[in-house]
Amino acid sequence: MRWLGFSGKEASLLGTSKAVEAQIEEFLDKVISAGQVFSKAFEVYLSEGVLENFNRLVEQIQNIEREADDLRRAIETELYTRTLIPDLRSDVLRLVENVDKLTNMYKANLFRLSIQAPEIPDAFKPKYSELVLLAITCVEAVIDTTRSFFTDHQSVREGAQRVADLETQADELSSPLQRLIFQSDLDLAHKVQLRYFVEHLDALANQSEDIADQLAISAIKRRI
Repeated sequence: MRWLGFSGKEASLLGTSKAVEAQIEEFLDKVISAGQVFSKAFEVYLSEGVLENFNRLVEQIQNIEREADDLRRAIETELYTRTLIPDLRSDVLRLVENVDKLTNMYKANLFRLSIQAPEIPDAFKPKYSELVLLAITCVEAVIDTTRSFFTDHQSVREGAQRVADLETQADELSSPLQRLIFQSDLDLAHKVQLRYFVEHLDALANQSEDIADQLAISAIKRRI
């Protein structure tokens, strides 16, 4: 676990205790862990389908998501009980809620795979794997940017730009993949199902970019 290491200035501004600092750090680590499990699970699905190894990883991500929700609630309670500048408290609470959505999206995508068990043709598997990697990298980049918001808000703009660049790469991969799917000889229902999963993978990158935009605006407000 990497510690936030709030300086005295930032700690005073946020009105946080060491306990809530640790909770925020652990909460961000949960998102990274969820991405790692999601990546493993997706690769297992592509190679084996919905079998024991995949189901074990689904259970693991459920536990991570539950722990992240508990941490989110604890952080929100702590922030509500402290005297903060109203705009700052609102920004941090919204940030925590939006970051929590990333873990929920990881879990939801694995549940969709488990329930629908789409047949992904071998010709498309490398592109799906590449899209998963890009989406996870985008999420990890926004988590790094979130850490910067608390420790070195001057670097948030650079981090937000990296997230935006990764989101663009994800779009540049997902759109051609959808086009390939619909140009294939698969039946229409199968095409629609495969597109559905492409869109939900791409949504991880979109959510990351939304969070990065929020971070950039909040960092500007802190400098005013």
